[in-house]
Amino acid sequence: MEQLSSNKRIAKNTIMLYLRMILSVGISLYTSRVILQTLGVSDYGVYGVVGGIVTMFSFFNASLAGATSRFLSVELGVGNRERIKDTFSSALLIHIAIAVVVTLLCETIGIWFLENKLVIPEGRMYAAHWVLQFSILTMVFHVIQVPFNAAIISNERMGTFAYIEIANSLLKLLIVYMLVIGNFDKLILYSILTCVVAILITLIYVIYSCRNFSECSLRLVWKKEYIKPMLSYSGWEFYGNMSLVASSQGINMLLNMFFGTIMNAAYDIANRVKNIIMSLSTNFTTAIRPQIYKNYSADNFERMFSLMQNGSRITFMLMLVFCAPLIIEAHYILNLWLGIVPEHSETLLRLALLWNIIVSMFITMNDASHATGDVKFQCLVSGTLYLAVLPLSYIAFLLNAPYWVPFALNALFVTVDPLYVGYVIKKHIPGFSWRKHVLHDMVRTYSILIVVIAVPYFIISNMEESFVRLVVTTILTTLITCVLGFYILLSKNLRGRIISFIKTKIKRS
Repeated sequence: MEQLSSNKRIAKNTIMLYLRMILSVGISLYTSRVILQTLGVSDYGVYGVVGGIVTMFSFFNASLAGATSRFLSVELGVGNRERIKDTFSSALLIHIAIAVVVTLLCETIGIWFLENKLVIPEGRMYAAHWVLQFSILTMVFHVIQVPFNAAIISNERMGTFAYIEIANSLLKLLIVYMLVIGNFDKLILYSILTCVVAILITLIYVIYSCRNFSECSLRLVWKKEYIKPMLSYSGWEFYGNMSLVASSQGINMLLNMFFGTIMNAAYDIANRVKNIIMSLSTNFTTAIRPQIYKNYSADNFERMFSLMQNGSRITFMLMLVFCAPLIIEAHYILNLWLGIVPEHSETLLRLALLWNIIVSMFITMNDASHATGDVKFQCLVSGTLYLAVLPLSYIAFLLNAPYWVPFALNALFVTVDPLYVGYVIKKHIPGFSWRKHVLHDMVRTYSILIVVIAVPYFIISNMEESFVRLVVTTILTTLITCVLGFYILLSKNLRGRIISFIKTKIKRS
């Protein structure tokens, strides 16, 4: 009965997150087009690369965000209210410290990097400095917001989370309107408006959490027994996230140094689409993650393994449904969407989406691994692989290698994720099987990926590029993904439950 209630809660939370994402994606696609056309390709690239300086230093926050969510969910699984309060308060104190540290780094190293290393078009350095300052302020509020955001997700209030993010999307739509009618430097104005929205959304998160969750009191508690495990956990997460940022924003800087701001615009477009698709396809994992943590804390490992495998399989299928048509029809979709398409956007988008697909194959394995609290080995290996992309790319660019080399390296390195993540799970959780939980799924997912991309591509290769071909491609990739995923990837038990659910709905109708 408890498992049935848990499944219903996961389903309800997933639906709420998808409703939020449908609206958010529609708004994001529209605003991206208008912002690109309003700012122009060069200023759009300037915003991406200068804002990337702040993102490059924000890996401190990314490290603690995962730790906060993990520790809150585990304590909620145990049910000790006082420990939950102390855990939240410790997390809030740490995030305030992070905001101060990142601000200092951006105001010193960040300004030096902007003035001495980045290639900024003539006459735009003044605007670039304003972009940097407002990006720093935006980052501060994003950092402060994290513990309150984590409290909402850990308490599985996905409806509230969805409504707040819908409000965020609507405010971004207002930004576009203000940007178009504003009689001011468009690049600076965009930075100001983005910062204002960040402040408003943070205030909403804080007010809601403080009113609805007893643990979210605004008190600063310094207790070593809570702060030390969180810092130890996040210390290795820090290394992993630092390396991931290096492979993302660090590559953005290299592209600027070797290819200029036009390439930054192409990179930003590819990254924007990649992040949108990843958000669409990982709503399920956002809903399922607290359950994985809570089942681990309750020693319910069989249930945890079931959530882990089914979560990754369904996320992979969703990712293929969204990514496959985009990969095949990248040229047509970008022109239809943007009108003005920065050069090389098509290739970067395809490689970014390939990375998304590979990550999704075992995405909830990472949650199972993080539930154990032992992230040292996993973060050390993944961080080193991601970090290796930067020097390898730099050397490759010095040797006149093409711009897509770092993206190919990222996609290649992420393929070994399941091997070292599985090692951590096997070390701590009884019942884990390499053959059952990793190898079988690797063979199946890669086989499905090849078929879903190759078959529709050959079928439509002789058709003229058009909206009709896009529709045909989308229908083909979706059908093949659903059929192969249902019969090859999903377990017999899950297939039976899905068929039973459909039959029940048909009888009732």
